[in-house]
Amino acid sequence: MSYDLWYWPSIQGRGEFVRLALEAAEIAYTDRAREDGAEALLDDMDARTGIKPYAPPYLVDGDLCIAQTAHILSWLGAKHGFCGADERETLGLIQLQLVVTDIVAEAHDTHHPVATGDYYDEQKDEAKRAAKGFRDERMPKYFDHFESALSASTGPFVTGASWSHVDTSLFQLVRGLQYAFPRRMAALLPDYPKLAACADAVEALPGIRAYLDRDRRIAFNEDGIFRHYPELDEA
Repeated sequence: MSYDLWYWPSIQGRGEFVRLALEAAEIAYTDRAREDGAEALLDDMDARTGIKPYAPPYLVDGDLCIAQTAHILSWLGAKHGFCGADERETLGLIQLQLVVTDIVAEAHDTHHPVATGDYYDEQKDEAKRAAKGFRDERMPKYFDHFESALSASTGPFVTGASWSHVDTSLFQLVRGLQYAFPRRMAALLPDYPKLAACADAVEALPGIRAYLDRDRRIAFNEDGIFRHYPELDEA
């Protein structure tokens, strides 16, 4: 069994949240656009009909096509055993995954607060204001929420000793924010030891460690969600 993952080939973006869960679970998949190119992705999307992906990432399993990052991750978790132990826990994880989706969108909007289609240089003044509000108010509020969730059980992960799709997403969130806002994260993260420990524990998972060691992970860059512009980063 092998899945087809469709996402843009040169950025981590939202596709990386799916890649990390697949890598952590050591599930076979083909990163189609990285092998066949962005035009192949566009052609594949154009060829789909009915209820089809609005945008990548999307995952294909035979005739089944699933889009939206949180949706993909919850489906994979249920199928491969990295979701909750019961309905209550599973729904709680989906809820947290959607909160991750919210902060990721806000992180993106720090450098594109006016229009996604405009260049960063066309909205730098607005970006400085948006980034300040994100650093000062939104990051601590989200981190409080995640720290509380991680404190509900013993162990480094949200559900305790076993990792879930939320944990791999929290790893990506922490590492992405450390890239985008290194000064702010250096000052803020020590106040959230559970969140920091979760990210470190995910990085130590055999599948993730192998993924990072093989240097297959696309580097953070200024074309993705998490972008480092020094003028937007203050402690």
